[in-house]
Amino acid sequence: MIHAPLKKLVIASNNQGKLREINALLAPLAVEVFPQSAFEITEVDEPYHTFVENALTKARHASKHAGLSALADDSGICVNALNGDPGVKSARFAGESKSDQRNNQKLVDILKDQADRSAYYYCIIVLLRHADDPQPVIVDGAWHGEIILKPKGEGGFGYDPYFYLPELDKTAAELPAEQKNRISHRGKALARLAEYIAQYSY
Repeated sequence: MIHAPLKKLVIASNNQGKLREINALLAPLAVEVFPQSAFEITEVDEPYHTFVENALTKARHASKHAGLSALADDSGICVNALNGDPGVKSARFAGESKSDQRNNQKLVDILKDQADRSAYYYCIIVLLRHADDPQPVIVDGAWHGEIILKPKGEGGFGYDPYFYLPELDKTAAELPAEQKNRISHRGKALARLAEYIAQYSY
C-alpha cells in the first residue's frame, strides 16, 4: 500500500541525546521533525516488558496529542550475564528519578566480579501514520560490545562511557557523533526506517 509522503513527524521522546541522533539521521529525508515537548506532551508510562509494546504506547500517545504521524523508539542495554537486564528498564535501572550516573554505577557494581560482561544495545523504532494506525512500521537494530568498569570518553549518553567496542578499541562515548550514528543500534534501525520511507512513501 502506498501512502502520502511523510512531511511532518513528532518524536515521542524528551531525551535530548535521542532527539539529536534521530534528527541527524532523518535530516536527509526532508521531514519536518518536532519533539513532543513542542506540543507540551508529557512522557507516558512504559509498563510493558518488551521494547515493542513500550514503543507503540509512546508513539500512539504522541500521535494522539500532536495530531501528527509519530515516531517512538524504545531502547536499552542488555547484558548477557543478567539475562538481558537492564533491558527495558535501562533508563530507570537505579530507580526514580532517571540518572545516567546512578544507572551506570549500579551496573558496574553488579558486574565487577563477573567474567562475562558482554552486552548489546537494542533499539525498536515504531512509526505510526496516526494514533490508531493498524499497520505500524516496526524496525530494530542491535549493537554488540561489552561493559567496562571504568568510564572512557565524554560523548554520547546513557551507558555509552562504559560500552566498549573491542573491534574499535573505543567506547561508544569516544566515537564522533557521525560514526556512532552510522553503526549504533539506533542508527541501524533508523537506516532501515529511512530505506522504507524512501522506497514506499508512507
